[in-house]
Amino acid sequence: MRLLIVDDEPDLCEILSFNLESEGFSSKCAYSAEDALGLIDGGEQFELILLDVMMERMSGIEMARLMRSRGDNTPIIFLTARNAEEDMLKGFSVGADDYITKPFSFPTVLARVKAVLKRSSVNKTGQQATYNCGGLAVDTQHKTVTIDGIPAQLTKKEYDILALLLQNTGNHFTRQEVINAVWDDNIYISDRSVDVHIARLRKKLGPYADNIVNHSGFGYTFVPSTENK
Repeated sequence: MRLLIVDDEPDLCEILSFNLESEGFSSKCAYSAEDALGLIDGGEQFELILLDVMMERMSGIEMARLMRSRGDNTPIIFLTARNAEEDMLKGFSVGADDYITKPFSFPTVLARVKAVLKRSSVNKTGQQATYNCGGLAVDTQHKTVTIDGIPAQLTKKEYDILALLLQNTGNHFTRQEVINAVWDDNIYISDRSVDVHIARLRKKLGPYADNIVNHSGFGYTFVPSTENK
């Protein structure tokens, strides 16, 4: 897996590169959007791009918009010091796959990278980007959820939790693993917060609420049926 890190802070690039390569990834750094596009236009291929939003000259948002307009669907995770909701929405509107606010820990980055790469791998094999359980459908390409054909009004965190569990049906996630995959670590998130979000999510899932199960000592999991609970 070859990753491109695009950030105008060389020290941050080098730290991310070192840690990613320690986890078995191959990486390359570019210190501007222009340099990154030069690598891509020169024929270099990457499985995922970690892209800073605020850079001099061309921003990460502009780079992502240009890539998508060219038909380049390489997964993009934005790195930014800004966490306003409108900035996040703008990032997703230009085709971002995820969004991490600074400062962050490497375990958070690693969890997000693995999650996005897994989704990308599923899509490349030609399998559907929609995960179903009866009338419950999660479209990971358009980031939508429908229940018996009716759109579900989930918050981003609720969607992220549901997508994580449904994409990994049968696997258990501890509260800390859910936090690492769904939340940025620049704020403190307690185990109780995870429970509250999942409780709210269950209420919105209606007849599919019981498909999210908490097995004591193992964590949360999504089961396709309500048998053997």
